[in-house]
Amino acid sequence: MGVPTATREHRARTAGSVVVVLGVLAAAFAVTSFIVPRSTRGPAPKEPVAAPVAPAAVRTVSRTVVYELLGSDGARNVTYTAAGSALAQQARVPTPWSVTFTRTGPADRTEFYSIAAQNPGPGELRCRILVDGVVVAEKAVAEAGRLFSCAV
Repeated sequence: MGVPTATREHRARTAGSVVVVLGVLAAAFAVTSFIVPRSTRGPAPKEPVAAPVAPAAVRTVSRTVVYELLGSDGARNVTYTAAGSALAQQARVPTPWSVTFTRTGPADRTEFYSIAAQNPGPGELRCRILVDGVVVAEKAVAEAGRLFSCAV
């Protein structure tokens, strides 16, 4: 007996197996190249970096605000927007009454100023708002118990 020789059928089966294995490897390579992120394939090309932009300077202004209540019987339930736009309240104040504060903010921003009060007596109660010495709102009420406000 001698060394067995490969038959034609055996050679065809071996060649077909090699083709199948090579096809599977090619498909795996193609799929992997699309699935694996670029960061694992090597360094990404560097994109140009924009120079940092400095924020624009905002011009600020300080405004002196004065709220006034004028009348003969005082005022009740006084509520006003104060510095930093915080609300302030007082249950009862004698008249004449005033409060002064400074607000600092961007020059081009419109500020909101408001004071509300209740007239306790039969006489007139007047409210005024002054910004930098200029009267920007004024109102009066004579009805007892009436709640009213000045705002701008």
